[in-house]
Amino acid sequence: MKQKTDISTLSLALMGLIAQQPQSGYDIRKTFATTPMGHFSDSPGAIYPALKRLERAGWIRGRVDDAQSLRPRKVYEMTKEGRDVLKRHLARPVTRDDVIWRMEDLMLRFALMDGIAGRAATLRFLGSFADELEAYVAYLRGYVDSAKTSMTSCSATPW
Repeated sequence: MKQKTDISTLSLALMGLIAQQPQSGYDIRKTFATTPMGHFSDSPGAIYPALKRLERAGWIRGRVDDAQSLRPRKVYEMTKEGRDVLKRHLARPVTRDDVIWRMEDLMLRFALMDGIAGRAATLRFLGSFADELEAYVAYLRGYVDSAKTSMTSCSATPW
């Protein structure tokens, strides 16, 4: 049975942060609240269920840190399988659908890539990204050119 390795943008962000260093849910919430990653919700209702899904998938592992404390915290770290899944996701070639529908994912992949997948994978990603952008821009130019000839001309009327 083939294991699903497609991950959501939130899961990508969580895995990318945890891959950089083990973190608690609270640490991740602080990062989302105080950095350019602020467009991700710092709500516990978004973060903790996503962390549980990643843990169930075997991609991260949580361990209780300072269990004797009144408020023990669970710190998450990447598993080998999780790191492999993350590297594969980051290194995937860019598609036209990515350029049209998943630009946020592409920007996040680029931000995480060099430190996780390495320079060679980053350069392949950038080449793939540039190729898909150029192809899509050429398609859009063709569309605009064909639309110009099929549209009727109308005079501008001030409102």
